[in-house]
Amino acid sequence: MATLTQEMKDMIGSQLNFLATTDENGNPQVGPKGTMRVFDDTHLIYNEETGRHAWHNLQQNGKAAVASVDRSKLKGFRFEGTVAIHKDDQIFEDAQAFAKSKHLPAAIAAVVISVDRIIKLDAGPDAGTVIEEG
Repeated sequence: MATLTQEMKDMIGSQLNFLATTDENGNPQVGPKGTMRVFDDTHLIYNEETGRHAWHNLQQNGKAAVASVDRSKLKGFRFEGTVAIHKDDQIFEDAQAFAKSKHLPAAIAAVVISVDRIIKLDAGPDAGTVIEEG
């Protein structure tokens, strides 16, 4: 697994993050995930609330990418990895408590993303550079 730096953690915590998935036919899907946050040094987590496209895709192939960009600085990262879905354990209970504390809808599930690869999304010639692959 790849390890998140403090800069990456700060960006995830302060920006709107977008989750990308693909369906069983290879069609892309991308959407904002307002509950995306750092779980630990090698994982991200978000509360699945809608149960629609991304949810379907994650259950089909278990792969995701998360893009986080600070537009004002033209800096960003893409975090790629596999997911684990939690629906009946302490991780899920903690996700429900997070939702309640933020006055958000209850979660269908907590989705934990193992960060396997990190790619730089900065503007300029370094865009697309793999920073770490675990």
